[in-house]
Amino acid sequence: MTYHPVTIIGAGLGGLTLARVLHVHGITAAVYEGDTSADVRAQGGMLDIHEEDGQLALKAAGLFDAFLALIHPGGQQTRVLDWQGKVLLDQPDDGRGGRPEVSRSELRRILLESLPPNTVRWGHKLTTALALGNGRHELTFANGATVTTGLLIGADGAWSRVRPLLSKAKPTYVGTLFVETYLFDADTHHTASAEAVGGGSLMAVAPGRGILAHREPNGVLHTYVALDKPKEWIDHIDFSAPTAALNRIAAEFGGWDSALTALITDGETSPVLRALHALPENHNWKRMPGVTLLGDAAHLMPPSGEGANLAMLDGAELGAAIAASPNDIEAALWTYEEKLFARSASAAMEANRMLGVLFGDRAPQSLLEFFNNFRP
Repeated sequence: MTYHPVTIIGAGLGGLTLARVLHVHGITAAVYEGDTSADVRAQGGMLDIHEEDGQLALKAAGLFDAFLALIHPGGQQTRVLDWQGKVLLDQPDDGRGGRPEVSRSELRRILLESLPPNTVRWGHKLTTALALGNGRHELTFANGATVTTGLLIGADGAWSRVRPLLSKAKPTYVGTLFVETYLFDADTHHTASAEAVGGGSLMAVAPGRGILAHREPNGVLHTYVALDKPKEWIDHIDFSAPTAALNRIAAEFGGWDSALTALITDGETSPVLRALHALPENHNWKRMPGVTLLGDAAHLMPPSGEGANLAMLDGAELGAAIAASPNDIEAALWTYEEKLFARSASAAMEANRMLGVLFGDRAPQSLLEFFNNFRP
């Protein structure tokens, strides 16, 4: 049976950052990923990478210069519109925002390319993780492969198969859904929507709903349509019929400016439903030998711009802790988790608060007040 001293489940940004930081310190890790290749599915849109966490992680990984080459010029521009299309706030990208935008897929690419060949084992979807005692675990994958490991890290996202080793907590629906749509060559074929979005991000919000969009390279507009709806409402929409599904979603925005609703109705890809789930704000666990979590597996929360940044910082800090105590892994995990629990609880509380800022009874005024608090 194959044995690895360190095994990471999940080749997302957090797991790959951990693998890279370990590699920088001369420690080999095996990464097991359920996807069959790096390109088998879309990796999402743009990410704003923050100075205080994501950028620190990339510096620890020795990839900061490579990251700088990925920055999307103008991506930090932020616009807030009301439902009639009136511009309420237009913050330009002056290069000083500290949160430059990059493509998630490109960021993942530079992490993958920084690792030795065969670090990532593709096509290995974890099915069971069994504690063997003394910190060792046996892992079984859907393809029949079985391995053992001295240290197991669950970086496998919201529905982690590693989490049950540590915690009984399960993600619950927070009452808000996102529907993703894309417009292509927008400056030529969707000029009104392109003008509304501007050069960076757009937030048109109202109580219980919103249209959020990012401009991506090559004239792509990536939209997240948000609605506060019960799970039963979602279940009655057939997303296998894309046009009907988009029209049903758009009906919730009756009377809204056409440049905004076109971001929904003119979508050029099949809509993707994301019902937002979260773990408890203060999610933590008792120290168990030989296993820990990072990223969404540890602290799933509503999207607030922090998820990817926190996952990368988790990976960087865990890697640094292991490198600092290679002969006392339990001490390394204690050090890592103590910081992790405090940081993630604070971030989760803020993420839940942001749902109210965006879609609460006082939107969009609450969002304008949020931005005004950050003005010099």
